[in-house]
Amino acid sequence: MAPKQTLKEIDREIAKLQQRADRIKQAEKAQVVARIKEAVTYYGISAADLGLGKAAGKGRAKATGKPAGKRRSSAGQVKYKDGAGRTWSGLGRRPRWFTEALANGQTDADLLA
Repeated sequence: MAPKQTLKEIDREIAKLQQRADRIKQAEKAQVVARIKEAVTYYGISAADLGLGKAAGKGRAKATGKPAGKRRSSAGQVKYKDGAGRTWSGLGRRPRWFTEALANGQTDADLLA
């Protein structure tokens, strides 16, 4: 018959496994963060697009459908556009089309809507 483990021994094993799981999670987290950063850069995703940041909970309509406060949001207002019909409000990260247009010699003034 195999010797029985004590509760203390089992608790030590659990603690070791938890430490191992934490290390694996940290390693995987770093890879996930790298993929997210790549996608954010490629697609020009902003914190507002994801519903994150200070503006995430402010200025939204309440459940009654009435606006929350007197703040005016410029989100949704077009500030820049190109000949292909792509637009940008000027808030958040610059979209790829905008940075490519600048790299190709256009100025932000050229792209004003």
